[in-house]
Amino acid sequence: MPKVSIIGAGGVVFPLTLIRDILSFAALRGSTITLMDIDAARLQHTHTGARALIERFDLPTQLVATTDRRAALAGADYVIVCFQVGGLAAYQLDVEIPRRYGIDQCVGDTLGPGGVMRGLRSIPVLLSIAQDMQELCPNALLIQYANPMAMNSWALNTTGIRNVGLCHSVQGTSQLLARRVGVPYEQVSFRSAGINHQAWFIEFRHGDEDLYPRIREVMAQRYGRAPSHAAADNGDHSQPKGDSLYEGGSERVRTAIMRTFGYFHTESSHHASEYVPYFRKNPELVREYIPERWDYFELCLAHEPPNYEKMLAQGLTPSHEYGAFIIDSMETGTARVIYGNVENRGLITNLPAGCCVEVACLVDSNGVQPTVVGDLPPQLAALNRACIAVQERAVHAAIHGDRAAVYQAIALDPLTAALLTLDQIHSMTDELLAAEAQWLPALR
Repeated sequence: MPKVSIIGAGGVVFPLTLIRDILSFAALRGSTITLMDIDAARLQHTHTGARALIERFDLPTQLVATTDRRAALAGADYVIVCFQVGGLAAYQLDVEIPRRYGIDQCVGDTLGPGGVMRGLRSIPVLLSIAQDMQELCPNALLIQYANPMAMNSWALNTTGIRNVGLCHSVQGTSQLLARRVGVPYEQVSFRSAGINHQAWFIEFRHGDEDLYPRIREVMAQRYGRAPSHAAADNGDHSQPKGDSLYEGGSERVRTAIMRTFGYFHTESSHHASEYVPYFRKNPELVREYIPERWDYFELCLAHEPPNYEKMLAQGLTPSHEYGAFIIDSMETGTARVIYGNVENRGLITNLPAGCCVEVACLVDSNGVQPTVVGDLPPQLAALNRACIAVQERAVHAAIHGDRAAVYQAIALDPLTAALLTLDQIHSMTDELLAAEAQWLPALR
């Protein structure tokens, strides 16, 4: 039976979701699950919930909790990373300092000043984990859930450790599009490719039918009205069943991107508005494109303690997260297709070699095997490359302790460049580096 080690297991909800997912598969119920976090109190919360789940269903799972990372890694077959270096204290700085300069990040964990800073904090820790893995579990697969996904995975690809970065954007958005066109999800097929949080549905079909004409029509009718007419828009913008404010409740941003560039992409309109220079130039424009604010930092602050009874009532049904499906496929040989963040070794031929791309991957007993896409439509690759430029400089800065590359990464960010002068970018970056110095020892 495999040993699965979860690093950063003190999270409020996500680690318990991953544990329930693992235990949903009969072949994995005899596993040893090791929970590791540097915060013993938060770790105990997760341990309590996981123990309740194991006891409720009378499972043979071995559960271990430790604050010793090397002990958690020793002999592991799968290592799942889901931490946030610096926690909410660092996250608050990521969003509040740029906001004083006029850069409003409703999430701030992927690109922009917030994404760069989070990457600078996370990458050295990930490299340290990879170094320990080379000694303690060299054949293990590292399943990487921490943001900024593309930057973190890019850095890990330099270590030689087997790894895959996982997100749920493809699953969530494909389900949204199926609902919008009224086709049962199990009857659609699609191809998605690009970079994390900015991958593109390059095909979306129902049997032989290309669903894109219907997608474009439905989304344009609902969200395609010109922003200048937003105040007079009396159309039905009620939230359809199954949609949330985060994804589906308001999709004017992604619809506008699709209108110009031809394709729908995988991350929510809130998130998507942070990666391009078009939608967040001033508060009025933000309100026109995103009528109701969704703020991830505020949601994190408001998190309530885990509801173990609610978790138990959900039973042993897997979520749409890919992690447990990968482990089950590798253990049983069951072939599945997932979307993973992997090194671009000729997979998307008009994106830079070595960057991190998100593509379909076959998973079975041979592991995670990425598939070749070829060229993306050129306009989509161009949008991706603008983000990849930021990622490359941030990864370089984190690996080499290159302070100049930090300024370059933030200056290359499309939204930051649209709003600030180079002098302002330097001042903001100075503030961020000074405020977060305790988590950035290589950049002090």
